Amino acid sequence: MAEKTLLQAINDTLHQQMKEDESVVVFGEDAGFEGGVFRVTAGLQKAFGEDRVFDTPIAEGGIIGAAVGMAMNGLKPVAEIQFSGFMFPGYNQIAMHMARMRNRSRGKWNVPMVLRMPYGGGVRALEHHSESLETLFAHLPGLKLVIPSTPYDAKGLLTAALKDPDPVVYFEPKRIYRAFKQDVPDEPYEVKIGKARVVKKGADVTIVAWGAMMRETQKALDLVKDENIDVELIDLRTIAPMDSKTVVESVKKTGRLMVVQEAVKTLSIASELISRVNEDAFLYLEAPPVRVSGHDITIPLPKGEHHHMVDAKRIAYELKKLANYEV
Repeated sequence: MAEKTLLQAINDTLHQQMKEDESVVVFGEDAGFEGGVFRVTAGLQKAFGEDRVFDTPIAEGGIIGAAVGMAMNGLKPVAEIQFSGFMFPGYNQIAMHMARMRNRSRGKWNVPMVLRMPYGGGVRALEHHSESLETLFAHLPGLKLVIPSTPYDAKGLLTAALKDPDPVVYFEPKRIYRAFKQDVPDEPYEVKIGKARVVKKGADVTIVAWGAMMRETQKALDLVKDENIDVELIDLRTIAPMDSKTVVESVKKTGRLMVVQEAVKTLSIASELISRVNEDAFLYLEAPPVRVSGHDITIPLPKGEHHHMVDAKRIAYELKKLANYEV
């Protein structure tokens, strides 16, 4: 076991799985020789050669379409889109083929592939480099979508994604690629796709977050540690399929719910999660559920990005309001 960053955990997992399974191939714009913009795939081409780790043209439709074809013909492609906001030219392939092939062929064909994308803001980049687009993938039946918030989960979820017989979209919160280290076992292991994790048990308020927002939420809890608010903190981990059962059971205990997300507010994962809690735990609620989210705007240019981003102070402010709410 060694301490690793989230980025190192992903890189090591790819090394491990490519060594174990010769059908795994990795490719994308600059993913080969350079190891990607953030160097997530650094060293893979040297270790496994250009036939298995290679660069592609700037053509997201071609990258994803090629990956679908490879997956249908015996390979396990790990395709990288340089930034999640660049995937729109390839969204046709995602929606029309990647997500639908098993249903379209009535089970004759499946698409065992992983589509990796750095996502989210907080690194002072431009709009298409910084968006949080979870909803666009969770809305497509046939796709699974996972977002790790720790190095341990990064390895476990990626290993599970590579073992899955169906397509998995793997969002990487680039804001925390190198933010902290955690002990990660050397041996392979899987974190179950579709299962949230109760990070901290509590009795007063349920907070659900994922990706980089987990770290901001934990910082917020430090800011309110003198307020005697007993928070139950849940890392959703998998956006689709969503483990709303764990959230509902928590809300039945606490009576209060806050969902923290980086994405825009309208028609979001937070909206869906709150709807499910209203359906299954409405009579247990002691306060209206709260969404702490990005604003319904295109993410600002770097100098204004902080006005859009959810931070610990904002989470702490909303948490105190929710904890003190009385009818």
